[in-house]
Amino acid sequence: MPHDVETERPAPAAAPTPEEEARAVAQAKAAALRRRAMIYAVRLVMVALWLGSWELAARNWIDPFYYSRPSAIWDRLVDWFTNGTSQGSIWEQISYTLREAVLGFVLGSLGGVVLGVVLGRSRFLSDVCAPFIKAANAIPRIILASLFVIWFGLGMQSKVATAFVLVFFAVFFNAFQGAREVDRNLVNNARILGAGRWAVLRTVVVPSATSWILASLHSAFGFAIIGAVVGEYSGADKGLGLLINHAQGTFDAAGIYAGMIIITVLALLAEWLLTMLEGRLLRWRPPSAADANPV
Repeated sequence: MPHDVETERPAPAAAPTPEEEARAVAQAKAAALRRRAMIYAVRLVMVALWLGSWELAARNWIDPFYYSRPSAIWDRLVDWFTNGTSQGSIWEQISYTLREAVLGFVLGSLGGVVLGVVLGRSRFLSDVCAPFIKAANAIPRIILASLFVIWFGLGMQSKVATAFVLVFFAVFFNAFQGAREVDRNLVNNARILGAGRWAVLRTVVVPSATSWILASLHSAFGFAIIGAVVGEYSGADKGLGLLINHAQGTFDAAGIYAGMIIITVLALLAEWLLTMLEGRLLRWRPPSAADANPV
């Protein structure tokens, strides 16, 4: 009988102590803070270089009458927020445009989600409505904005309608595709367990399409602001679009840039709020590879 040779097995690794775990967590947090600080520092440097080169070019090579310069834009913003605009208080113009954008965003999102999910789950209805939806989506929005001004007047209704149209199609196609991409096995299992059509829609389809819908909302609010501003540009008695239109009529390049900056800040604030909302609604979803290993 050959002699059995006992193989040496490696000893199991010792479990980390609470102090080691706390140290590892602290190191990970410190690394994340350093990375975030580096990102913000690089962004600030890029913005400073861009603005500095623009200011230098406007003072030496290009005509500031047409291209303006950062210092003139800053002076215009300060004047608007301290002395008001030619159309009244800047806060009144901002609130007016923001109300139009929010109403168009809410109504367009609700309509896009409802119709997208319904058509996404009903192939017959989607086949019937497909050419009409594609035709409506192909209409240039600036034409619709002009029609809405004729139909609804210079008040808020025409701007909300323009924002609604832009938001609706952005959300609809994502909700439609999200409803189509639901795992068929999940739907079948729910039906085997006795779930009806409404229960399947509420507990399986809508949660599965949530990530698609939320992804569309990030760009949808930007479309809502664009719709409100385009509607105001076509005809209005208040709003940031009216300010930009007035600045264009008086060849005030600094005023145009100032209005663009305010609109951009509003869009970025909305994006931040939507990102927070998405994080709360998608806590159940496991982290993706990009989240676990950020570049």
